[in-house]
Amino acid sequence: MKNPKSILKVILPLLLGVVLVWYSLSQISLTTLVQYFKDADYTWIALGVIIGILSHVSRAYRWLYMAEPLGFKPKFANSVMAVYSAYLINFTIPRAGEIARASILTNYEGISFDKGIGTIVAERVADTFMLLLIIIIALFLEFEFIYDYFVDKLNPTLMVLGGLLFMIVGLAIFFFIKKSNSKFTVKVKEFLTGLLDGALSIFKMKKKWAFIFHTIFIWVMYVLMFYVTTFALPELNNISIAAVLIAFIFASFSIAATNGGIGSFPEAVVIAFSLFSLAENPSRAFGWIMWSTQTLVIIVLGGLSLIYLPIYNRKKTTL
Repeated sequence: MKNPKSILKVILPLLLGVVLVWYSLSQISLTTLVQYFKDADYTWIALGVIIGILSHVSRAYRWLYMAEPLGFKPKFANSVMAVYSAYLINFTIPRAGEIARASILTNYEGISFDKGIGTIVAERVADTFMLLLIIIIALFLEFEFIYDYFVDKLNPTLMVLGGLLFMIVGLAIFFFIKKSNSKFTVKVKEFLTGLLDGALSIFKMKKKWAFIFHTIFIWVMYVLMFYVTTFALPELNNISIAAVLIAFIFASFSIAATNGGIGSFPEAVVIAFSLFSLAENPSRAFGWIMWSTQTLVIIVLGGLSLIYLPIYNRKKTTL
């Protein structure tokens, strides 16, 4: 019998996704949504798809820099197919794609599973820093707006007290973890140490600047993909870059909430755009258009990758 906790990790995101799909479609009639799809300018959508593919290809190429210090020279085609296979598998079981990607690289490139996972974790550290940088840029661009919004919604005194309480609790947790030797805190320390080691290992690479370039390129492409797709709907043509960044951040977090962002992605876009007084219907339609087109690309290319991997590597002896 499988661990109940593992089953819940699979079922709960899926159930949440189903509920959010139902909620999203209850807020806009299917006829209206279909009409938005019909009226959309697919030139911009196609451009967004191409930009998205460029970001994924760059991600696959970036990984080659991680494998080189380990003494491996993997095939670029295998790295691309591993990336798309991982994205597809994440739609079935959240976060299982990384494990599948490492397994593919072990099977077809002879890289040990542990080392494969290690390089992928290091990549995730770099990606986390980039997402944090985008959040900082968004806060900088819209600091006054965000500050005024929270002042209007919350009592300033409560905000200050809440901030102080957050700092106190944070410091208490920090010192507790630092001094404690319980199994949980040891695991937390090991995890944080692993993240730090992964981040520092990037700067120890021979081609660290190429790795950093690809990391920046990947995330610029992500944001650009999001931005150019807004031009597909006339109602969003005058959208500010700050609104795009906020929506992109919300949507990025939504992907972790459900399987591939199903249901959560469109609603995250609506919440973000509503902060900038954008109408719900075009915002929700954009969210569905964006999610549907990118998901379709992953399903097609991910499916083809899973099929073609054993064919492409048929002359290699699998482990």
